[in-house]
Amino acid sequence: MAAPNVLDPHPPEFDRFLHASVGEDRNGFAVTVLSALARLGLDPWKETAELVTLGRDAARARLGTLLARFRDVPALASDHGRIARDLSQLLPEGPTSGALQHAASTVAGGRPGTSGAIWVVLAIVFALFQMFMIGGSGAGE
Repeated sequence: MAAPNVLDPHPPEFDRFLHASVGEDRNGFAVTVLSALARLGLDPWKETAELVTLGRDAARARLGTLLARFRDVPALASDHGRIARDLSQLLPEGPTSGALQHAASTVAGGRPGTSGAIWVVLAIVFALFQMFMIGGSGAGE
């Protein structure tokens, strides 16, 4: 039986943090942590996993630095420290639980074996295609 998180491999412990608002952009749209990290060119789940491993105070400092770089939300220019403090409270506790540690390592390192499985499937499809093409042209001769 497949794992319950096959369709959404991201740790659910990160949802509360990633979907929290950092403020409104210049067009009046709410911007979440997930959106802000993505707009900064970062992988939101990987960055969150790294923040969790840092601990609360270091995560707050790192998040403050990231939010200070984010220019799409005008309110962050003067208030990024307070927002970083509030958002850091939404991070799950450090990787003390085995499930959270596994989730963080999976996010940071990717899903093990995925690329190998893709190559195997592609090789099988290619072999079947070759057999069909070669077998179909010489049949009956």
